[in-house]
Amino acid sequence: MKSASEYWRRNLRLVIACIIVWFVVSFGFGIILVDVMNNISLGGYKLGFWFAQQGSIYIFVGLIFFYVKRMNKLDREFDVHED
Repeated sequence: MKSASEYWRRNLRLVIACIIVWFVVSFGFGIILVDVMNNISLGGYKLGFWFAQQGSIYIFVGLIFFYVKRMNKLDREFDVHED
């Protein structure tokens, strides 16, 4: 059986990766790079505005599904999954 410390190390790495993606999309694209992003249009809206208002929410929901899928895989790999 694989060690519990390896399980939690990989779990933590996954959580940190998701948080970094969420931060880059919500804070980076929606606030810091908004002027650069606003030079591009998406459906008639400036892309920086779109990321600040809707895009970061879509990415967040996508990250939830990604996290669930990866954690289920990790749980099965370490034999700690629910039946």
